[in-house]
Amino acid sequence: MALAIPFHNTYAHLPDRLFARLPPTPVAAPRLLQLNLPLAEALGLDPQALASADGVAALAGNLVPPGADPIAQAYAGHQFGHFNPKLGDGRAILLGEVIGRDGQPRDLQLKGSGPTPWSRGGDGRAGIGPVLREYLISEAMHALGIPTTRSLAAVATGEEIFREVPVWGAVLTRVASSHLRVGTFQYFAARRDVEALRTLTDYALARHYPGAEGAAGLLAGVVARQAELVARWMLVGFIHGVMNTDNCAISGETIDYGPCAFMDAYDPETVFSSIDHAGRYRYGHQPSIVQWNLARLAEALLPLLSEDEDQAVALAQEILAGFAPRFHAAWRAGLGRKLGLATAQDGDEALAQGLLQAMYEAKADFTLGFHHLAAAAEGDAAALRDQFLGTAALDAWLPRWQARLAAEPTTPEARRAVMRHANPAVIPRNHLVEEALAAAAEHDDLAPFEALLAVLRQPFTPPEDLRYAQPAMGGMPGYQTFCGT
Repeated sequence: MALAIPFHNTYAHLPDRLFARLPPTPVAAPRLLQLNLPLAEALGLDPQALASADGVAALAGNLVPPGADPIAQAYAGHQFGHFNPKLGDGRAILLGEVIGRDGQPRDLQLKGSGPTPWSRGGDGRAGIGPVLREYLISEAMHALGIPTTRSLAAVATGEEIFREVPVWGAVLTRVASSHLRVGTFQYFAARRDVEALRTLTDYALARHYPGAEGAAGLLAGVVARQAELVARWMLVGFIHGVMNTDNCAISGETIDYGPCAFMDAYDPETVFSSIDHAGRYRYGHQPSIVQWNLARLAEALLPLLSEDEDQAVALAQEILAGFAPRFHAAWRAGLGRKLGLATAQDGDEALAQGLLQAMYEAKADFTLGFHHLAAAAEGDAAALRDQFLGTAALDAWLPRWQARLAAEPTTPEARRAVMRHANPAVIPRNHLVEEALAAAAEHDDLAPFEALLAVLRQPFTPPEDLRYAQPAMGGMPGYQTFCGT
C-alpha cells in the first residue's frame, strides 16, 4: 500500500540557522514493534500504509516520505543547573508536520535516527528499552489526561548499539504539538541573535498562543500552562527526573521520558534518576524547578520585552510572579477533586495536607490511598486502611474529612464519579514497566508490554488482574531510572 503523509511544514521554512537540514541515517533491518492505531487515525494517517514495507522504512528513517523536510533543531539548555550553549537534536530528526483531524498541527519526529551536528560524538541511536519506555509512559500520561507528547510507532533497527553493554537499537516516532523548548530560545539569546528570538516568538505565538501578543504574551502563556502541567503531574505521583530547560516545552506538553517514574509510597523527597545525586528533580521540588526554568525563558526574552532593560526585567518579574498562584490554584483544585470536594472552603488545603502527612508517616501507597477514598466516602474504609502500616494518623483524619463531606451539596453518586476520575486505579508501576521492557529487549517478547499498555490505557478502571494495580512486594529499595542516551 502506498504511503501518503500529508505534510504541512512550517518550521523548516524558518531561517536556516534555527536547524540543520539532513536526512535520518538508514538502519540495517527495520521491523515494526508497535504502531499506535488510535493516534494514527487521529492524525488522519492510514495505519495499514504505516505498517506496510514503505511505512516501516519511513518510520525507521530508511525512506524519506514525499513532502517531508527532515531537519535537526538547534537548542541550548541548563542541565542540572549548568548551562550548555549547544545541545540540539543529537539523535532526532523532525520529518515534518501534519494537521490532525482536530485541525491542529503536530510534529512527526524520529528519535534514535542517527547522528546530527549536535550528537557531540554520540551515535545518535536509541535502545529498544528506552524507546518502549517512552512509548508506554507517554501513552499512560495521555490516558491520565495530562498534556504530553505521544508515540506513533516503535521500530527495531536490527542493529546493536553500545551503552554499558551491547543493546538492540530502535527508533521512536514521537508526536508533539511542537518541539520548541525553553532551550530553543536560550540558544539564540546566548548568541545575542535578537532577530532569531523575534522569529521564534512570532512562530510560537502563531502556533501555540494565537490570542496572545508579543514576548510578554508568550511568556505569560507558557507560565500558565507549565504551572498547570506540573500540578497535574504531581496529582498522579509522576516524577519527570530530568527537568532541564531543554526538556521544558513551550507548548505546555510533557516531553522526554528518560529517567521518569511514578511514586509508590508517598514521600516528597522521592528521586529515581540515577544521575540526580542532589535530588534537584525530586517529586516535591518540581514546582520550584519549573519556575526556575521559566525564569530562564524570561531572561532569553528580555530583549523583546522592552528596549529599556529595567522595564524588561520588571515586566518579566511581574509575569513570573503569576506562576505560584496559578500552580497552587491548580494543585488545590486537583486535591479537592481527589478528596471529593466540589466546593472550596477555608481549611481544605490543610485537610489535604493532613492526609498526605498521614500517608508519609505510614508509608501508604499514593495511588491506592487516594483511589480507595471513594469507598471510604461511602463508609467503607477497609481498603484504605490496608494501605497504611499504622492507622492512628488516618483514624484521626477521617472524621475531619467526613465532616467536611457532609457540608458538600453534591450527591454521593456525583461525588463518586468525580473521585473515580481524579484517582486512577492504575499507574505505570515501576516493577511492571521494568519487567515489560526486559522481556522485550532481552527476549523479543512484547506480550508483557502490550498487556501492560492495554491496562494503562484505562487507568480509572480497576483491572481484572489486580497485580497491575499493586506496588512491588516489599517495595523497590534503591530503584533507579536512566536517561537511555
